[in-house]
Amino acid sequence: MNPLNFHFKKPDADLVDFVYAFSALTNVTEIDKGIIIPNGKIDLMLCKTKDNTWEVLLMGLETKAKEMPHNDFEVFYCISFTPLSLEYILKVSIAEILNTAKKLPVDFWELEMNDFDDFCNKATAKIRSLIPRKIDERKRQLFRFIFEKDGQINVKELSEKIGWSERQINRYFNQKLGISLKSYCTIVRFQASLPYIKQGKLAPQFDHFTDQSHFIKEIKKLSGVSPKELFKNENDRFLQFLVYSEK
Repeated sequence: MNPLNFHFKKPDADLVDFVYAFSALTNVTEIDKGIIIPNGKIDLMLCKTKDNTWEVLLMGLETKAKEMPHNDFEVFYCISFTPLSLEYILKVSIAEILNTAKKLPVDFWELEMNDFDDFCNKATAKIRSLIPRKIDERKRQLFRFIFEKDGQINVKELSEKIGWSERQINRYFNQKLGISLKSYCTIVRFQASLPYIKQGKLAPQFDHFTDQSHFIKEIKKLSGVSPKELFKNENDRFLQFLVYSEK
C-alpha cells in the first residue's frame, strides 16, 4: 500500500480574506472508509483519476460527518475558500448544495498544473485577478470577527460591531451558505477545538462550552464520534485532522 502524501500551504497575505489554504493529497485510492467532517470552508476540488482524466467539484458546506464516497480519484488538489469568496471570487451561492457537491466544467479556471507548487502559483494568480476593487467592508469584517473569535460570537454582537442589522446578517448566511449564522458559528467552534483534541486535550478549551457534557455532545454531533474516539483517529480516517495545529 502506498502512503498518503499530503501538502498544505497558507495563502499570501493579500488573499487571506478569501482563501484559507491550498492543499493536495495523493494516493487517495488507498484510503479505506475515510470520514469527511464539517470544516466551515468552501472547497474547490480538482480531482485526477487513475486514467488521467480530471473532474472539478465545488463542495457545499458539511453540517455532519459522512463517509467519503467510493471513487477512482488518485489525486486531489484543493482550494479552501472562506465564505466571503462566494460573492467576490466564485460569484455563486452554495445554499442548494448543502452536504453535497456540484460538478463544474473540467476547464474551470484552466488550472493545468505540474505539481503542488505550480497549482498554488496558478491558483493564486487567478484568484488575485478576480478580487474586485470595491468590497463591502461590513462583510469583510463579519468573517474576520467570526474567525478571530473562533465562532464564539452571536448575531447581536456582530450587528453592533459591523453596523449591519441582525436580520440582514441572518439572511446573508441563509442565502449564500444555506445555513444560519448560529449553525455556521457552531462549525467554526468545532473546527477550533480540533487542534486541541489532536493533542489529546479532551476537555473544553473555549468559554462557549458550559461543561464537559456539552462539549462531548457538540463534538459528537459534528464528527459522529466522541472527542476520545476522534483523538484516536484509527486508520487516519479523519483526513482533515492532517491540517490542524493549535493557534
